Amino acid sequence: MNLHKIAAIAAISIAAASCSKESKITIETVTASKGDITETVTATGTLESVTQVDVGTQVTGKVVKLFADYNSIVKKGELIAEIDKTLLESEVEAADANMESARETYEYTKKNYERDKALYDKQLISDYEYETSKNSYRVAELNYQKSKADRVKAAENLGYAEIYAPIDGIVISREVEIGQTVVANMEVANIFTIADLNNMQVIGDVDEADIGQVKTGQRVTFTVDAYPDDTFSGTVTQVRLNPTEESNVVTYEVVVSADNSEGKLIPGLTANLTIYTAEAKNAVQIPVSALKFTPKDIPGQSLPQPAEKAPESDKQMVWTLRDNKLVPTPVTTGVNNGINVEIKSGLNAGDTIATGYSAAMEAPDFGSTEESSPFMPKPPGSDKKKGKE
Repeated sequence: MNLHKIAAIAAISIAAASCSKESKITIETVTASKGDITETVTATGTLESVTQVDVGTQVTGKVVKLFADYNSIVKKGELIAEIDKTLLESEVEAADANMESARETYEYTKKNYERDKALYDKQLISDYEYETSKNSYRVAELNYQKSKADRVKAAENLGYAEIYAPIDGIVISREVEIGQTVVANMEVANIFTIADLNNMQVIGDVDEADIGQVKTGQRVTFTVDAYPDDTFSGTVTQVRLNPTEESNVVTYEVVVSADNSEGKLIPGLTANLTIYTAEAKNAVQIPVSALKFTPKDIPGQSLPQPAEKAPESDKQMVWTLRDNKLVPTPVTTGVNNGINVEIKSGLNAGDTIATGYSAAMEAPDFGSTEESSPFMPKPPGSDKKKGKE
């Protein structure tokens, strides 16, 4: 017999053996266990400091000194910049001179008025002379008050030439150079931006489908690309109701506090958020597939059968395996993460729960098995008996 005939006979034998495989159906089960289970919502967001202040000047002038730069750590009340004081000091001097002149005029007209009033009371001067003296005194008094206000303004502007840090923090932006003139018009001219990096937050964008599950106080963990091996923690502090729509996608802003005790987090980093919307600690749990299991009568198979008909109940039903019988068991469920579900009542840890059926294809000639679904269509000839050679 040549090699080609031997190969053909071997192929026929293998095909015949394949056709002789028989399906054995079994029930898949799991054991209810205890553990932690969570439901989560994912989102992305951007880190920013809770307190960030733009520091500027309210007066126009040339920057002559800078006492801080990028990344400088500053304390509240610390001098960080200075504007040229020459013109501002001259304005104070002019205001002092105007105030002194107005004071002397005021005192002079006051004495004249007091003298003329005494004469008028004795009817020694006319009404016109008295009224003129009274008016001069009143005008001089108002001019003196205005000169004092101008002096306060000039002194205040001189004080604005020295710029102090309004908060404890770190300089994250410097907008000017020494020698540059800053102009204070309708808005304050910005010189520095100072951020408090000890108190950080993430502004996360949560999809409209998930926003109903997010509540203030929920635990959050997040990662940033700058430190891929680190996981940071936080808490939902605010859910903003103002929607944002972009490319037909609606999202809502969620504010998350960020622990920055290690000082790694900086403004602008992108954060990948995991918001824990529900958590159960040391809870009895089973796979979600157990809630979908229904006993089936499969001919030719020796399988555990229902011990009784499933009772009518508003609760969800699982089937426990007891003494080789399937027992319907109503349960109350809790946290469901799509993989496992919390069982609040109805089951105990250690109970055996049916989750589905599986089939093992037995091959007696080779002693091997191959698992398959008992409900998948069988290949042609799989039900035929093995013929005689």
